[in-house]
Amino acid sequence: QVQLVESGGGLVQAGGSLRLSCTASGPTDSTFAMGWFRQAPGKEREFVAAISSDGSNIYWHDSVKGRFTISRDNGKNTVHLQMNSLKPEDAAVYYCAARFSDSDFVPVLIKQYSYWGQGTQVTVSS
Repeated sequence: QVQLVESGGGLVQAGGSLRLSCTASGPTDSTFAMGWFRQAPGKEREFVAAISSDGSNIYWHDSVKGRFTISRDNGKNTVHLQMNSLKPEDAAVYYCAARFSDSDFVPVLIKQYSYWGQGTQVTVSS
């Protein structure tokens, strides 16, 4: 059974920073491609950023390029989303997602992920 545990959400002023983390636990020696999505009230869930299981490939949504950084701990299924220069429009529930992978593949679509975290709230005050 795979579980994703997220942490790091909260309230921040516009222009501030937050760091989200997510750890995937599963069968021994399993590796995951991992990503972050977000969903604001009344909107569809959207892709934010993702990283391959080996850390060699990363994709971002254009709206967060230059402000958000995704990284993972070497050899571990822990991913971080460093969010800088936050804007009110970044406010949403952020979800961590994972799928089994042992390559440089980076999934960017919701349907490409098998496992999801419970979500963590990010609030940005103007």
